[in-house]
Amino acid sequence: MLPASTPTAPLDPVSSEGGPGRVVVRGLAKRFGAKVALRPTDLDLGPGGIVGLLGPNGSGKSTLLRALTGLVPRDAGRASVDGVELVGDGTAVRRRVSYAPGELALYGEKSGREHLAWLVAGRDPGAEERALAIAEGLGLPLGKRVRTYSHGMKRQLLLSAALAPDVRVRILDEPTEGLDPTKRGEVLALLREDAARGRTLLLSSHHLGEVDRVCDHLVFLNAGAKIADERAAGVQARARRLVRFAYGAGEDLDALLELARAHGARSARVRDARLVVELESDDPRAFLAKALADPAWPKPLAIEYGQLSLAELYRDLYGVEGC
Repeated sequence: MLPASTPTAPLDPVSSEGGPGRVVVRGLAKRFGAKVALRPTDLDLGPGGIVGLLGPNGSGKSTLLRALTGLVPRDAGRASVDGVELVGDGTAVRRRVSYAPGELALYGEKSGREHLAWLVAGRDPGAEERALAIAEGLGLPLGKRVRTYSHGMKRQLLLSAALAPDVRVRILDEPTEGLDPTKRGEVLALLREDAARGRTLLLSSHHLGEVDRVCDHLVFLNAGAKIADERAAGVQARARRLVRFAYGAGEDLDALLELARAHGARSARVRDARLVVELESDDPRAFLAKALADPAWPKPLAIEYGQLSLAELYRDLYGVEGC
């Protein structure tokens, strides 16, 4: 036992909500002057799996991630990550997570190997060896100075450092930004392998098509507000229930909204000379037969049905552009 006069490190503040591997947010909000960057947001994520934080540029993704790690002070709300509260400057949270920022601010005169050692300094004893192995697997020239690296190579260097520490939660801001399709696929495979070990990965992206392949949970942001928070399987099921009717310019589609609901649609939306209908079932045949037999239903130029990309889903279900 230590003498009473011996100073000890302060304990991490334990959260009354959440737990190991979880990210819990209640009313988190941030404003920069007159600009609202993040409206009050609630989240309950993990433990385990890959969570995609999605939305166009300026939607609030990076602000939320920075607020979670204490890198920008929140204006309201609270959060806990991996079982500890976000308090003060966020040191307690940063002890429990690894983080890859969206900005590429690196020391150009260091070699890749030296920079990795610097990035994981203070982490568990095996972190540096793991970071080097990840970077070598990605083909990075670790003996060269970082100033000679391309944009994509710098991104991979940051990701190698973020995937190395033995922590339960990783926060990754645009981890595939600037990568070519081949490298993007390699990085996504690394993320899947990491999540398979039981870790929770919270990553941001505006490339909706790529996260469709790896995420278990999807959170959509737009203009600083959370507009959807769903399991990926649920989003994919909704995509299979969408039918889109294309019409020529000048067709009055507003009258079709109530008609679509009367014929059994769960919801209907008019967008860009199209009627987008969400069905109760993923078999559209009964609905189409009934609707198209109705003389009040104008003949469409085309009918689209089947699995949609997330970009189309984001637009058709939530009414905003996703990328």
